[in-house]
Amino acid sequence: MAFVDRIASAPISWGICEVPGWGQRLPTERVLTEMTDLGISATEYGAPGFLPTEPTAIRGVLDGHGMSLIGGFTPLVLHDPARRQGELARVREVAELFSRSGASTFVSCPVMDDDWSVPRPLDREERGHLVRMLAEVDTLCEDHGLRQVLHPHLQTVVETASDVQRVLEDCDVKWCLDTGHLAIGGTDPVEFARQAADRVGHVHLKDVRMDLVPRMLDRSASIMEGVQAGLFPPLGQGDLALADVVLTLERAGYEGWYVIEQDTAITGEMPTLGEGPVTGVETSMRYLHDVVAPMLEQDA
Repeated sequence: MAFVDRIASAPISWGICEVPGWGQRLPTERVLTEMTDLGISATEYGAPGFLPTEPTAIRGVLDGHGMSLIGGFTPLVLHDPARRQGELARVREVAELFSRSGASTFVSCPVMDDDWSVPRPLDREERGHLVRMLAEVDTLCEDHGLRQVLHPHLQTVVETASDVQRVLEDCDVKWCLDTGHLAIGGTDPVEFARQAADRVGHVHLKDVRMDLVPRMLDRSASIMEGVQAGLFPPLGQGDLALADVVLTLERAGYEGWYVIEQDTAITGEMPTLGEGPVTGVETSMRYLHDVVAPMLEQDA
């Protein structure tokens, strides 16, 4: 498929988040309608409550909008041996749901604990267990016809450039190249695309205001506070070389999805129809169609 046919989105771009107190949650029907009105034909699963929890019902909701499910984001505690059985059971449960719903991708995110506590450096045994668990998750996903992709993320155990490099070297798990979270943690997403294109199985496109990043890393501001301050502006309005990331991946033969995942929050009144998060996604879509797509055509 052409690049523009592989642009998808995620409910978090509409403020749909599982974090308590994150903000107002738009109705599912409105979000899916706004996605399709923008020409988006696929979505990630989103926070609990956005889509049903039964495969037939999920397919029914998405089919009603001519959309498909890509997969979804799943936080897991993978460094703690005491959590092994419970986390693998969780993987089986989610993989079964995604597989039966027609999805292809399991986005894993290794967190410190269920509360997303500030991460500490893992010791050697914990790092080894993390790597072994990633391999087990790979196998479980493959058994369900899915591909696991590891999501580096602010305030997780795969956050910093050294975290990313260590996992790249220690195992062969595929990656969700999240431009924003890589950049926040100190990894240049363009360089990551150049050096590890064969490891990229999924892409989240975020732009970032890098002037706000220090407060994220020294924990003087929460992720929510960063989002409210404009940490993730529409694509093309931040500091990242997003077009170069896409160009690098396409030259390397990447054929997967590009998911617009611009974390946002509705902290005031419920926006009227045609207003709110949809305007930011529309700006991002315009950037991808009017700036990135022509660059790819010229490079072909």
